[in-house]
Formats: sequence, C-alpha cells, structure tokens
Amino acid sequence: MSKPKHPVKRRIHYIKKDFQFKFILKFCLLVLLGAAISTVLLSVFATGTLTTSFKGSKLVVEKTYTAILPALIYTNLITAVLITLASIFVTLYVSHKLAGPMFRFETDLKMIGEGDLTKRIKVRQHDQLTDFADSLNNMTESLHNKVLDTRTDIQRVIDEAAEQHAQSDLIIDLKDILNKIESNFKL
Repeated sequence: MSKPKHPVKRRIHYIKKDFQFKFILKFCLLVLLGAAISTVLLSVFATGTLTTSFKGSKLVVEKTYTAILPALIYTNLITAVLITLASIFVTLYVSHKLAGPMFRFETDLKMIGEGDLTKRIKVRQHDQLTDFADSLNNMTESLHNKVLDTRTDIQRVIDEAAEQHAQSDLIIDLKDILNKIESNFKL
C-alpha cells in the first residue's frame, strides 16, 4: 500500500525579501566604496615618488603608483570579493535577527488591530526584540481581559434586566453593544 503524497508546504517567510536585498546591496556598495577610496588615497599619496624594483634581472626605477598599481588592483579585487561574501552572510544573519521580528510584528499587529485579541507575537528564542514582543503580548492580553470583562458585565446586566422584566429598549441596546463587541473582537 503506497503512502499518500502530501503536498509540499510553501515556505513561510519571516522577512521582507525586498528589504533584505536592498540592505545587503547597500552594505556591499559601502564596502566597494571603501576599496575605491583606499585606492584613490594610495595613488594620491604615492604621486611624486619613485620606486626601484627588479623586473627579470634588470633594476627598474619607476613611479610608485605605476609599480604598485597591478598589485593594488588584484589586492582590492580579492579583498572586495571576500568582504562582499562575508558581508552578505553577516547582513543575512543580522537582517533575520532584526527585520524578521519586525516583519512578524507588522503582520501580527495588523491581526490584533483587526480585533483578534487571542493573537500573540512569537519570536525565535535568539531573535532581537524579544522584550518588545513580550510587552506587546502583555498589552494584548490586558486588552483581551478588559474587553472580556466588559462583555461579561454587559451580559450580566442583560440577564438581570431580563429577570426583572426591565425596559425592553435597554435590553435591546445592551444586546446591540454586546453584538458589536463580539463582532469586532476575537476573544
């Protein structure tokens, strides 16, 4: 008997990919800008100086900038590639630790704002902003309890009014308020 195939679940993304890409791109451009600035500064400081070196078996005297230019270009290219790769990994890590929780806050707070007071913000254990998530969860819990208490009080007043055969307009108004609470909040 063959096992039924389960459809592949779509991966849930906890970060805005556009934000992450722009963050990495800006960081890498900053690294490349640093390499370009160091090259320009070295060429400015080397202007007007001479260097002696051996090429083959001949002693050659040439401008310092001309002598070191090939080594400078290779060094900067290798360094830029290595630092760019390291930057990509570091920024991926940092962006997941910071932007990931912010993305979850955004989506979860939207649901809470729509009235789902049972929603709690969950962040991974080692993410940043866990204290902030705890504070938001405490706030949501407090709101949940206050709305629940209000709903309970209104229901109690409705029940008491019904037992005393109170004015039906009052009961209708209270039931309308109770319906609004139940339609606007998930408790």
